[in-house]
Amino acid sequence: MLAYVFWHWRRPDVDRATYAGRIAAFHEALRRSAPEGFVASCAFRAGAVPWLEGEETYEDWYVNEGSYALDPLNDGAVAGDCQAPHDAAARSAAGGTAGLYRLRQGSPKVREATWSCWFAKPASLTYAQLYQRLEPLATAPGAGLWGRQMTLGPTPEFCLLAATKPVLPADWEGTERPLERIWPTTVEGLPQESMNF
Repeated sequence: MLAYVFWHWRRPDVDRATYAGRIAAFHEALRRSAPEGFVASCAFRAGAVPWLEGEETYEDWYVNEGSYALDPLNDGAVAGDCQAPHDAAARSAAGGTAGLYRLRQGSPKVREATWSCWFAKPASLTYAQLYQRLEPLATAPGAGLWGRQMTLGPTPEFCLLAATKPVLPADWEGTERPLERIWPTTVEGLPQESMNF
């Protein structure tokens, strides 16, 4: 699985509820129009991080079957039924940046996350050692370890999404980020076909 992750923040003249509503309307339109290879999306409101401006930021995850699905996602997000809600959300944003992440361990069900932890691989570890040490955290219910692809994105190399606050090994440094899901508003209320992710 491959995720396109988009971080953004609202313009000062756009209130929180309006911005969240526009984001949700876009995600709902994308769910209905589902481009080729698209699996699911999710939008979160979260706090500050070093790579973004402001104290309140947003994080959208777009999970796809693989890299072949990026062109259809890019094209489909700004066309047809998605165009108007996309444009309304885009006009409300003060800025944004994005990255590309591959699922390394655990679940691709990003909608279950309530925390993200961003971190770099400690220089003393090989990738095999990192995956071995993180396996209990990354394979816990509602958790998934995602790794940045081709150095695309402003974040550290890895993101651990989790349903509960993750605690990295004591000698590692990371940026923990609480996530408030703004779309979908509930996982339980989704149609059965949407609950797969």
